[in-house]
Amino acid sequence: MSNVSASGPPMAASPLTVAVLEIDEYVSGLGWDRPALLFALVDTARLRVQEPGLAAQLGLDPDAPASSLTPIEQEELPAGTALDDFLATIAWPDAVAGCALTVERLMLPPSAEASVPEGLDEAQLAKWVAKHPERQEVRMTVAVLRDGSRECAVRLREKDSPSEVRTGAGLVPGLADALAATFED
Repeated sequence: MSNVSASGPPMAASPLTVAVLEIDEYVSGLGWDRPALLFALVDTARLRVQEPGLAAQLGLDPDAPASSLTPIEQEELPAGTALDDFLATIAWPDAVAGCALTVERLMLPPSAEASVPEGLDEAQLAKWVAKHPERQEVRMTVAVLRDGSRECAVRLREKDSPSEVRTGAGLVPGLADALAATFED
């Protein structure tokens, strides 16, 4: 099932899914081969009331649903820092309802898992996957809310179309866990 209507906007039931698809669409406009991007997710109604200047600068729709979330792109992640290490340093203010991260990776289909050589460290495994003939480049957008809600969008580079973006709460559980940890005290 497509996540996009014929005219383009996401057909999503939850505000979190809408936010994930908006982020995916924004990042797709930037092209591929990009560094990871981090976004704060804020309650749109609260943002309009507490920060009307910022809301106007962001061009927020005054008729947007009261339950909507606004993604706000954060500063670029530090070069050379492992993603897990970086995420472990984040603490969000109370005004942030959730966060999202977009990252590109190489993935193998499940059918290739049996052929992975044993005993490879992370760097060796990355090199092996990069040379595998069945590898696929993907962009993953993963979002979590303070209440534990999760949503993911996955876009294959070879099927780079909004109608081919797949969503689901459990598509990238490890990254969702790492993002959720940024809200722990």
